[in-house]
Amino acid sequence: MNKGYYLTDLDGTLLRSNASLSDYTVRVITEALEAGTVISYATARSYQSSTAVVSQIPWRYPLVLYNGALLFDPVHKHVLDGYFLDRERTEAILAIGKSRGFVPLLFALDHEDQEKVLHEKLVRTGDLQFAASRPNDPRFNEVKELSCPPHLRTLLITYIGLLEELEPLKAAVTSAFGAEIHIHMMKDNYIENHYFLEFSHPQANKQEGLLLWAKHVGCAVDKITVFGDNLNDVGMFRAAGRKIAVENAYAEILHMADEVVSSNDQDGVAAYVEARLKMGV
Repeated sequence: MNKGYYLTDLDGTLLRSNASLSDYTVRVITEALEAGTVISYATARSYQSSTAVVSQIPWRYPLVLYNGALLFDPVHKHVLDGYFLDRERTEAILAIGKSRGFVPLLFALDHEDQEKVLHEKLVRTGDLQFAASRPNDPRFNEVKELSCPPHLRTLLITYIGLLEELEPLKAAVTSAFGAEIHIHMMKDNYIENHYFLEFSHPQANKQEGLLLWAKHVGCAVDKITVFGDNLNDVGMFRAAGRKIAVENAYAEILHMADEVVSSNDQDGVAAYVEARLKMGV
């Protein structure tokens, strides 16, 4: 028997502040899946990065990755659907960044749906800390001069830096492309004072990711309960039937929420899911 449809953010929501899952959360989500609950996650992370921190849970429904750019089957390990930024715009954004002294991380898929992260030599604080948090990650490939090879499909172009560094770059790309691309700026949870500035396909966002997820699991969007904390969750909150914010969420997310639960460090998501299971709804 189905016990409901849930899609949760990871960092700052399901994950604790140290990017880990509590034993309680692992137990509750696992029990929910076994009871017939359709539950999964929507994250800015890739499959490799996300599974590194949540693999204790036997996920069986599609995962929304790269902020909605990719829908991934965690059982058969293959791409189900996705939105890719065309090569022409990818190269143009790289050129705009380079003209301002910035070189990003280019996240892409090859012809076998394998994730790649191309980058030039990492020298900036944010880039170095980001890479250090993913030791021995086989996706990372250093190149002499960054470009998008024809055989790759762009998922994200990610710049990491201080807010005052990234704002002018964001303005320049916005001026050049407007609604032709999706632009997202988000404070990083783990690198002090640093932000992520991401460029992707105009439909590569969590709202569109939620719609893809609903289609693949076979439910109406208004039947889905979502959990979130950060501004990249706004799209999910706009589209979903029920919106739950953790108490550590941004003010905009708290304002949009139907209900606020305990913080990520107090297992708010798991407590909510457990309570609903006990109620039989």
